[in-house]
Amino acid sequence: MSTTAGAFIAGGIAACGAVTATHPFETVKIRMQLQGELQTKGHQPHHYRGPFHGVGVIVRNEGLSGIYRGIGCAYVYQVLLNGCRLGFYEPMREGLATLLLRDGTKQNLGINMLCGASSGIIGAAAGSPFFLVKTRLQSYSPFLPVGTQHNYRNALDGLSQIYRAEGFFGLYRGVGAAMIRTGFGSSVQLPTYFFAKRRLVRHLGMEEGAPLHLASSTVSGFVVCCFMHPPDTIMSRLYNQNGNLYKGVFDCLGKTIRTEGFLAIYKGFLPHLARILPHTILTLSLAEQTNKLIRKLEHRILPASTLGKP
Repeated sequence: MSTTAGAFIAGGIAACGAVTATHPFETVKIRMQLQGELQTKGHQPHHYRGPFHGVGVIVRNEGLSGIYRGIGCAYVYQVLLNGCRLGFYEPMREGLATLLLRDGTKQNLGINMLCGASSGIIGAAAGSPFFLVKTRLQSYSPFLPVGTQHNYRNALDGLSQIYRAEGFFGLYRGVGAAMIRTGFGSSVQLPTYFFAKRRLVRHLGMEEGAPLHLASSTVSGFVVCCFMHPPDTIMSRLYNQNGNLYKGVFDCLGKTIRTEGFLAIYKGFLPHLARILPHTILTLSLAEQTNKLIRKLEHRILPASTLGKP
C-alpha cells in the first residue's frame, strides 16, 4: 500500500484522466438540470433532450470549446476531491477497524460507508469554490441559455468576480449541498467497488487485472449515480443561482418539487449516468495503475520505515 500522500497523488491523476473523457456529459447534465428551472410543466424548454442530443446541440452551436467549458476547474476539483477520497479512505478505514474491531484488515460495511462518506465530504469542501465556478461556466450559453447566466472569461475571472461581489463566503455558496451530494456518492462508491470486487473473485473466480477492475467499477458507478443524482440536481441549482433564489438545500428541494414535480430532481439522470459510469470505471481502474506506479516510486525514494505506515 502506498502512503497517504502517494494515494492522494495517484487518486488525483486517475481522476484527471477520467474527467477529460467524461466532461462533455457533465456539461449536458448541468444544462438539463437547469432548463425549466421553477417553471411549471408544459412551460419548460427542452433544448437538451439527452446525453447525445445535448452534446450534438452544444457542439453545433458552440464548438468543442463549448462542450469543454470549465475543464480547468474540473481538473482542480477532481484532484482535491478524488485525492482526498482515494487518499484518505483506506487510512481512515484501517484506523477505525483497528480501533473498533481490533483488526485493521477486517472489512465492515458500516465502517466502509462512514469512511467513504467522510473522505468524500473533506474533498467536496476543499474543492467547492472550483465546482461553483465550473457549474457557472458550463451553464453559460450565448445560444441556448438555461438558468441564471454568468459570463466569466475563465476560471480565475469567475473566482475573482464572485469574491469581489460576495466576499470569501460567496466562494462557498452551496457547499452544504456539495457535501451532502459527495457524501452520498462517496459512502457507496469505494465500499461498493471493493464489495463487488471481493464477490467477483469469490463467486466467479475472477483474478486481479483489468477485467475485474472494469466489472467492479461498473457496478460501483451505477449505484453511485442512483444515490447521488437528487442532491446533485439541488447542488447545481444552488451553485448557479444569482442572489437568494433558494435559502438552502431543503428550500431548493421543496420549491423544485412543488413547481416542477418530483421527477424534476432526476433531470439530467441519463447524462449523469453516461458520465458517471465511464468516469468511475476510468477513475478506479486508473487508480489501481497509478497506485502501482506511485508505490514503485516510493520504494525508490522513501525509507522502508515510512512505507510501513498508512
